Amino acid sequence: MFQPPRPLVAAAALPSFGRAAALRPPEPPFSLVVDLTQDPFSRRWWRGAATLAALVAGVAQLAPPIEALPVGPAPVTGPDQARQEAALAVGALAYGSNTGLTLSEGPRARPIAAAPARQLRALSLIVSPGDELARLLQRNGARASDALQAAALARGQGALPPAGTTLTVQLGAPDAAGSRGIDRLSYRARLDLELVISAGSGGGLSVERRQLGLDRTPLRIRGSVGGGLYWALRSAGASPTQAADYLGAIGGSLDVGSEVMPGDRFELVVAQARSADGRTVAGGLLYAGLDRSGGNDLSLVRVPLHGRLQWISENASPEPVQSGLLAPVSGPITSTFGARMHPILRFTRMHNGIDYGASWGSPIVAAADGQVVRAGWAGGYGRQVRIAHAGGLVTSYSHMSRIVAGDGGTVRRGELIGYVGSSGLSTGPHLHYEVLRNGAPVNPLGVTLVSRPVFDQGLMAAVRARAKALRGL
Repeated sequence: MFQPPRPLVAAAALPSFGRAAALRPPEPPFSLVVDLTQDPFSRRWWRGAATLAALVAGVAQLAPPIEALPVGPAPVTGPDQARQEAALAVGALAYGSNTGLTLSEGPRARPIAAAPARQLRALSLIVSPGDELARLLQRNGARASDALQAAALARGQGALPPAGTTLTVQLGAPDAAGSRGIDRLSYRARLDLELVISAGSGGGLSVERRQLGLDRTPLRIRGSVGGGLYWALRSAGASPTQAADYLGAIGGSLDVGSEVMPGDRFELVVAQARSADGRTVAGGLLYAGLDRSGGNDLSLVRVPLHGRLQWISENASPEPVQSGLLAPVSGPITSTFGARMHPILRFTRMHNGIDYGASWGSPIVAAADGQVVRAGWAGGYGRQVRIAHAGGLVTSYSHMSRIVAGDGGTVRRGELIGYVGSSGLSTGPHLHYEVLRNGAPVNPLGVTLVSRPVFDQGLMAAVRARAKALRGL
């Protein structure tokens, strides 16, 4: 592209000061508004800075003084203000809990010397743990003599209200001392019993027992194992106690952690009582069944035997059974028996047991029948349970979050003894499980037991009939 030559001759013809003037940009017109980001420290910039300083000083002179904000409630300025504030608040119980504004005298409102006392008072009270019936009634305005008589009547019926019971109370007119007699007191003493205490026509209180009908049909719960047996039981409607009892029942016949598959189906029957108004109380586990996809099915019935309730399989046989100790918890083995680097102490030492990786609160069961020889704190082992078995064997369960087994008591194979935790010298929730033979630690995975199940023709016939009846619910 053609470009015309620059006018070099014209520029060269100018004097030197003329050339500098021609190259300098023209001065902007005078203004008090100056952009302070352009030409810093120039004469125009200083003029703008002076203008800004003058404006700030003028604003500071004209602004009102800064005072501290008032602290605390605003003072009451007069009787009207005080009445308004009292109407918006709730007074103390000692002053009658007065609320609202007093009406001004007029055609429909006349002043009175005192408000009339309420002739009847209806209350709904809940018994707190450790509370006594007589003291609870007196605290809520009942006459001391009536409160003591009502408690004596309830005690005579063997039906004092337990903690959590709701009492329906009706009190009569107050006496000169302000206390009230009991007109009527009623509460549910048991699921099948309602107790009613009322004032008689001749004075004093009388008690009436009202028996309520109950439906005692057991509850049947069924479901699929899926991702985990315990939480599948809970999702199907079993309570934590019922789920733990079920695991303990089937744990006497198989290893819950390794032999129960996701495709298996469980079935349990629990005792239950239901009143006419829909209240229910769950009882103990009566039947435990498991339909296994990869092994023999289980069908267990709880029957009294040798003075205690025991689980008997309807398929029991007289032949002796040889098996290892029952796995005490459902979960993988995260550390085996033998020498290892201690995760906290950081040096190699003998690991006298095996560790099961289980979540916090998972149920722990006894590996075999035996007697509890320790149930409490054991230093670095945390909360620990030790059980002595036949043949000089002792099993130890450590780092529990809570202990269920009682010290000195007897336990059955698969019976709940505690819950997984991280007490003592532990890096996280798990179960440290040890087996000792004559006081020396041995590998728990190499210990076997030989047991002979109970077998009696009459007993087994009753067990099979009971199992059939429970499955037919």
